[in-house]
Amino acid sequence: MDFNYIEALVTRCKNNDEEAKEKLAIEFRPLIYNISKKTFINGYYPHDIIQECYQSLFKSVSMYNLEKHRFVAYATNAIKNNINDLIKRIKTRSSTEGNDALSLHDDVENDFPALEISTETSLCEMCDYDDLKLALKNLNGEELELIDFVFYRNYTVKEYAYLKSMCYSTAILKKKTILMKILNNLSLYY
Repeated sequence: MDFNYIEALVTRCKNNDEEAKEKLAIEFRPLIYNISKKTFINGYYPHDIIQECYQSLFKSVSMYNLEKHRFVAYATNAIKNNINDLIKRIKTRSSTEGNDALSLHDDVENDFPALEISTETSLCEMCDYDDLKLALKNLNGEELELIDFVFYRNYTVKEYAYLKSMCYSTAILKKKTILMKILNNLSLYY
C-alpha cells in the first residue's frame, strides 16, 4: 500500500470525488476481506461485516485530519475498533433478546422470583438486623461516624479522609479495623 497515494485519495475523497472513493475502497479491500474472514458475529453474514467495514472506512475519511498524514493507521484502527464494538453490542444484545432471553418450557413459572417473602426469610432478616444493631452499639462515636458516612450516605473513604484531613491509607485502615470489630461483635451472637 502506497501511503502517499492513499493520502492523495483521501484528500480527493474529502472533496467528494466519487472515483477516489472507489479507488480507496479497492486499496482497503484486502484488509477488509481479511478482517471479515476472521470475524464471526452471530446474526451477521460475511457480506454484512464487509459492509460495516466499508462504512467505518468512509466515516474515518470524513473525520480524518489531513494534516496528520497517517490515514492508513487511522482507518485500520477505526475499522478494527468498529468491529470490536459491534461484537460487544451483539453479545450484550443477544442475552436480552432471542432464545437466551426467556426459556419457554413447562415449568417457566419456577424460573420467576417469588413476589411474596417467606416467613422464614423475613425472620432471618430481622435477626440479622437486630444483631447488626447490637454490634453497631459497641462502636464509639468516631467509628459510627465513618460507618454512617461510607455505608449509609454512600460517600467514598477517600471523601471521608479528605473531610477529616487524614491520609487515605489511614482511613482505609480505620475502616478495616471497624469492620473487623463489627465482625467480632457479630460472632459473639452466633
